[in-house]
Amino acid sequence: MIYVIEDDKIMAKCIARAIKSPVKIFSNAIDAMNEIINGVMPNLIFLDILLDGPDGFTFLNELVSYSDTAKIPVVVVSSLDLREKDLSSYGVVGVLNKDTMTPEEIKKYVRNYA
Repeated sequence: MIYVIEDDKIMAKCIARAIKSPVKIFSNAIDAMNEIINGVMPNLIFLDILLDGPDGFTFLNELVSYSDTAKIPVVVVSSLDLREKDLSSYGVVGVLNKDTMTPEEIKKYVRNYA
């Protein structure tokens, strides 16, 4: 299972379409974290940073605070320029820019981590 945490419904559907695997879409970080707490662990997460409510960085901090969830690979999908930031301590395996990402880039992360 792959999680897409994205509050833009059109962007979430585009990411899910490129994944072509079982996907669960969340429009906010709280619902996604509740699902994980209830034992539904994803193999990979595509995470927007600028979310309504708790943002993506808050979600990442919560994720890495538990040993079992800290191992989940995360791909950040954002319009912010985060390429120069080292986010590996948060379990981030890649950063995709919403303005320039391609379906092939999304598929690459699915192949490598899901």
